[in-house]
Amino acid sequence: MDQKYEAVIGLEVHAQLLTETKCFCGCSTKFGNPPNSNVCPVCLGHPGVLPVLNKKVVEFTVMMGLATNCTINEKSIFARKNYFYPDLPKGYQISQYEQPICENGFIEIELSSGEKKKIGITRIHMEEDAGKSIHDQSTETLVDVNRCGVPLMEIVSEPDMRTPEEAYLYLSKIKQIVQYLNICDGNMEEGSLRCDANISIRPEGETKLGTKTEVKNMNSFRNVERAIAYEIERQTDLVEDGKNIVQQTLLWNADLNTVAPMRSKEEAHDYRYFPDPDLLPVVVSDEWRESIKKKLPELPDQKLERFMSSYKIPFYDANILTSSRDLAEYYEKVVSVTSDYKSASNWVMSDVLKIINENKISPKEFPVSPENLGKLINLIKDNTISGKIAKEVFPEMLKANADPEMIIKEKNLIQITDTGAIEMVIDQIISNSPNEVQQYLSGKDKVFGFFIGQIMKETKGKANPKVVNDILKQKLEALKV
Repeated sequence: MDQKYEAVIGLEVHAQLLTETKCFCGCSTKFGNPPNSNVCPVCLGHPGVLPVLNKKVVEFTVMMGLATNCTINEKSIFARKNYFYPDLPKGYQISQYEQPICENGFIEIELSSGEKKKIGITRIHMEEDAGKSIHDQSTETLVDVNRCGVPLMEIVSEPDMRTPEEAYLYLSKIKQIVQYLNICDGNMEEGSLRCDANISIRPEGETKLGTKTEVKNMNSFRNVERAIAYEIERQTDLVEDGKNIVQQTLLWNADLNTVAPMRSKEEAHDYRYFPDPDLLPVVVSDEWRESIKKKLPELPDQKLERFMSSYKIPFYDANILTSSRDLAEYYEKVVSVTSDYKSASNWVMSDVLKIINENKISPKEFPVSPENLGKLINLIKDNTISGKIAKEVFPEMLKANADPEMIIKEKNLIQITDTGAIEMVIDQIISNSPNEVQQYLSGKDKVFGFFIGQIMKETKGKANPKVVNDILKQKLEALKV
């Protein structure tokens, strides 16, 4: 981006709440059911029906507000947001406008530079989802209203972000928090976490906001970052060419890496909001708020600090291990078995995460139990096996979550620590390698690695590396005399 200009970015995040039933009726929220099967007169907007608020929706939204430092308003009201789409049978969406349930919060992100930045949250409110129009399965547009009435929580940020990286980190933090709270699965591909970006630019040092555009249809974190970067560049080019930026809604095309106009940008008055006459105000008493607060789990930032202080692991490790609640729980179960916290961290970050990412599974589905991984780490720690042997045992454990001790006994992989036996092997290797001995004696220290390799080959990798290293060095140095 041209340094003469500064981008101003705000994100609107919709999170689908993990309730079993919809926001104002008893229909299922299950994803993937046959089209138009999760419906009833209430979510279809039939005349004379009355919505009844799902209490869980309120509790989940208050949890998010508390986790993001928001003020929880004692009284909030529902409003009707009026617009006409084929997938909105009622002709309006029940949302909150003038009096939302949560306001004036913030979260902190950590930039790649290591600097921390606070991003304000304007409001968090409850609303119901609309249906879905399907354009690519027929020559006609098909409508699936299963999603109508599914509970959403909208999280509106302040326009505090200045770069695509900051927007990516903010969205990642929001996803992390909703997953820690277990109120949304955070799946952007299935649409349970959706993000719209409001973007404008202004001259560096200017405080007045420029004309903004809204970018939609970003179904991954990388697409959010790419779309924002593209739109900043597009707006900058327009201003540099002396053209005006038009306030409009744009759709991101990930295949073409470009945006296309969808419609002119609406203002709030275009929706003709008014209080919903069928729903009473939501009142969150102090007692109710405090009871919800007691249900909050340890949040990501708190867990990260505790991992560093309790387990003495670096920020890099703690940041990865606490990236998801399930991964953090897996690590904590491993270290309940072994006190080698750093080795446990290394195994989880490399070997465990590699399998998880390759197979696109959750830590809960990982085939090796944390107890068995902890046992394997202890077997290295007490010199029963070497780290090299452990890397051979691990794939066997993956097959059926087998106990590492049983694998080691069955395959006769127990480490040789008998110094006499190791000494005999070393003597034999030295005797069979006169040329390499001469190279070592002439100062070519790198040949030491040759001897180590031969010894490990002869012992099938079972010799204790430290014992081998010490005896070999002692014997070769003795030949210099």
